[in-house]
Amino acid sequence: MSDSDHHHSHEDGSTLTDIQKRVKALESILVSKGLVERAAIDQIIEHFEHKVGPHVGARVVARAWVNPEFKHALLKDATQAINHQSDFPEVGQHLIAIENSDSLHNVVVCTLCSCYPWDVLGLPPVWYKSAPYRSRIVSDPRSVLKEFGLKLSVGKKVRVWDSTAETRYLVIPQRPVGTEAISESELAKLVTRDSMIGTGVASFSAESKDHG
Repeated sequence: MSDSDHHHSHEDGSTLTDIQKRVKALESILVSKGLVERAAIDQIIEHFEHKVGPHVGARVVARAWVNPEFKHALLKDATQAINHQSDFPEVGQHLIAIENSDSLHNVVVCTLCSCYPWDVLGLPPVWYKSAPYRSRIVSDPRSVLKEFGLKLSVGKKVRVWDSTAETRYLVIPQRPVGTEAISESELAKLVTRDSMIGTGVASFSAESKDHG
C-alpha cells in the first residue's frame, strides 16, 4: 500500500503520467473557457507544495521532541499550540495530537470518507482514501501495518483513531534512539508522512548520518 510521489512539472508532456496529462488537459480547458485563471492555479499549487505539507508536520514533531513545554501544549490543544508558534504556518481548528510510546501505537483513518489534516500533512496519499485501508485498519490493524512494513511487538497496544469532518489527528511518533545530539531541523528530516499517520515510524541510523 503505497503511492508514487507526485512532482508538479512544466516539462514536455511525454514525461507526465496519464493522470497528470488529464489534469493538464482539464486545466487548459478551464483556462480557455475563462472559468479559472492560470495564476490562481499556480497559487494553489504553490500553496500545497511549499506552505502546507508533511514538512510542516515534521517540524511540529521535531519541536515536540526537543521542547517538553511545547509537547505538553501540543497534546493538550494541538491547534492552539501550533498557532502560538510564530515560525509555523497557521492551522485550522480541531487538530488533535496523539503520542506513540513503548506500550502504545496510534494509527489514523477516516472510515466514512477521507478526512485528513491537510494543514500539517498536505495532500492525502491514495491508499488513505481507499476502501480496503479504511475498513481493514479498523478490523485488523496489525495485519495492515505489517503490509506497510511495520511489525509491532505482541505487547504493544494498537489504537485506531477515526477522523471526522470536525476532528483531525496528528500522530507524534517516538523519537529514534541515538538522536540526542541532533538539531531540531535535522530531526525533522527523520519524520515521514506515514509516521505521522501511524503506518510508519521515524527512523535513524548512524550510517545515514555519517554519509548524509
